[in-house]
Amino acid sequence: MKLMLELLRRRTVLGRAKLDRNEIAGSLGDMGTFLPLLVGMSAQNGLDFAAALFFAGVFNIVTGLEFAIPMAVQPMKAIAAVALTEGLTTPQILAAGVTVSAVILVLGLTGLIESVNRAIPRSVVRGLQLALGLSLLMKGLQMVAGTGVPIGPDSYLIGALATLLVLALFFSRRVPAALVLFGAGLVLAVWKDPAVAHSLGIGLSLPHWAPPAWRDFVTAFPRAALPQIPLTTLNSVVAVCALSVDLFPDKPATPRRVAVSVGLMNLVSAWFGGMPMCHGAGGLAGQHRFGARTNGSILFLGAAKIVVAVVFGGSLMALCRAFPASVLGVMLAFSGIELALVTRDQTAREDAFVMLLTAGACLGLNNVALGFVLGLALALCFRLGAFRVTEAKH
Repeated sequence: MKLMLELLRRRTVLGRAKLDRNEIAGSLGDMGTFLPLLVGMSAQNGLDFAAALFFAGVFNIVTGLEFAIPMAVQPMKAIAAVALTEGLTTPQILAAGVTVSAVILVLGLTGLIESVNRAIPRSVVRGLQLALGLSLLMKGLQMVAGTGVPIGPDSYLIGALATLLVLALFFSRRVPAALVLFGAGLVLAVWKDPAVAHSLGIGLSLPHWAPPAWRDFVTAFPRAALPQIPLTTLNSVVAVCALSVDLFPDKPATPRRVAVSVGLMNLVSAWFGGMPMCHGAGGLAGQHRFGARTNGSILFLGAAKIVVAVVFGGSLMALCRAFPASVLGVMLAFSGIELALVTRDQTAREDAFVMLLTAGACLGLNNVALGFVLGLALALCFRLGAFRVTEAKH
């Protein structure tokens, strides 16, 4: 009986899908986050571009069949930021994704997701986001500066022009700046290394078995998984469900269903080189902003990603390695700014204090886990102090 009800629900969800120019345009609304982090980890950390793109497409399809809204599938930003700034290996990146997904899946199945969200102060989470956003910004600027060439296909000039392009398209609802930059970067990569064009080949390519080792889990947990867990809990589950109520009051997503969805993603893909993925409020907002109103946009995007990954496969890696650092640096810098901008809601003095201490500790000590612990301790001290003041008044 339950199986029949679930099949009927999925049929209803699929029946709500539409595909028109607005849905297609909306499907690109989250590429500003997806492309820079995927290209960055492929070029800098050796992540398998084709495998990551393939599983991102698969998750888009599964998400489109599960939710009737344009639910985004995004890279796990904390893991990506730590990987890019601290040089994690690919197995360590995958191990971090598995760990986070396992925790979120347990929280979703047991219904504890809301309790965990209430237990972790938002100011601490915002501090992590600020630190990770600033670290991406600094990494991007360092990449542009590291080109060391004033003029050329990968130079200061290209970095400046890429920045101007992003600013020119900043308020555009029709043209995603990241997509334009990605296309320009591909052209510049071929100009920089013409042999790359000949390395592209059409042929069937599928992900292969590449499991992380136990030592990768041990290394990745404090550096990447620990800071990602509260971000995923807040942004990928609680915040995205709250936003779905605002944007789609007739078909909102539920925390438990979203948590289970996030949990199952990387428990499957990580063993085959898939990039750590989750859902996100920013992605949902971005796709809605560009015109997506149904799951049709997500189904279209997923199909497109799978086709590109399967058809071009491993030949895409050479293109990633030749991708201009000046363009990639600008893409990462603006992704970092977008991540840091979500912290502007911390207007209370105590909350801002905790946020800034958390961010400063993460950056100054070069240890995200320790910054998280220090921020959490300070937030608890403030709560205890406020409780004592309240008790004294009574």
